[in-house]
Amino acid sequence: MLRMGFIFFVIGLSATCALGDVKTDVEYGKAGDVSLKLDVNVPEGDGPFPVAILVHGGGWSTGDKAGLFHIPTDALTRGKFTWFSINYRLAPKYRWPACFEDVQTAIRWVKGHAAEYKGDPGRIGLMGYSAGGQLVCLAACLADESTRVQAVVGLAPPTDLELDLPQRGGLSASLQGLLDRPHIVDDESRKELRAMSAIHFVKAGLPPFLIMQGDADRSVPYQGSANFVAKLKENGVECELITLKGGVHNIGKWSAADSGFEQKYCDWLNGKLGAATTRP
Repeated sequence: MLRMGFIFFVIGLSATCALGDVKTDVEYGKAGDVSLKLDVNVPEGDGPFPVAILVHGGGWSTGDKAGLFHIPTDALTRGKFTWFSINYRLAPKYRWPACFEDVQTAIRWVKGHAAEYKGDPGRIGLMGYSAGGQLVCLAACLADESTRVQAVVGLAPPTDLELDLPQRGGLSASLQGLLDRPHIVDDESRKELRAMSAIHFVKAGLPPFLIMQGDADRSVPYQGSANFVAKLKENGVECELITLKGGVHNIGKWSAADSGFEQKYCDWLNGKLGAATTRP
């Protein structure tokens, strides 16, 4: 499985590099003695181009900005996005909220530096897969002026972390590592889970959301995405749920359910981010 995932990554990276100028390991911040790095795709042309900040999955404890659990980028590159794919501190070495703080740091850095990479700081979309989806949805719901963006894409995002408890009989191994708590759930851990769940922070005035998930996902309950979109609509937030019929959790297999899924999130972002707000 890991070997196939690596092959999938190498093929995707080769295609991406042929379409855009990818700069790797750019430092976007420091957390203590940890250097926080990102990769950035700089499109050909003058720009300014729409911006996407990509946050990988991996259960908060694994994954990489350009490896397993990364977000496919070919459609974004073809669509002339300046995209930034970030690394963040991983559990169990770094517990919550380290990873969330790193996402916020990345947003602030991109807003301040996007123009250096032909990006438009007034047209920024957040995109996260799985654990990364949890991070971007929460970041958008809790944003202040320094972290506010114009659109959000959650790919199989856990937006209600309590919803998964009955299926697992307690905290998942990933959440145990992230929170440094045992499998058994108590009132304090439920309080923590609610504080990490975007569904509890939905309010009017949030940016548009696109949620995409397979209905055969066995890792993140699909019902959570349906509930989250319903809550967004109740609060007057523009949103859309794209269901991948028969789609599983592994994003590397999503093409089997919908060969055009990548183009769909690219087109949606293009539509929501609109025309340039700045000029070179």
